[in-house]
Amino acid sequence: MNDPTPPPPVPGGQQPATDYTDDGVPTFEYVRDRIEGRAATAAAAEELAGDDGKAQEAQDAFADRERKAADRLAEIRRSMGG
Repeated sequence: MNDPTPPPPVPGGQQPATDYTDDGVPTFEYVRDRIEGRAATAAAAEELAGDDGKAQEAQDAFADRERKAADRLAEIRRSMGG
């Protein structure tokens, strides 16, 4: 759907660049930028998800602390007669 009012003329005779053609079709540059943006977002999410060794070590250490805390809590409850 086209906007019935065209944008005002730009000094120098050039029209401002838009992401869509007059027919409402996205430009190649717009589509390429969107794909590159999504690829970068996916790569960053994968990195944050812990694909590297340091993140895995941190997750393992956290899980170990959680297990030790749960064991200690169970021990305290047993000693209190619960």
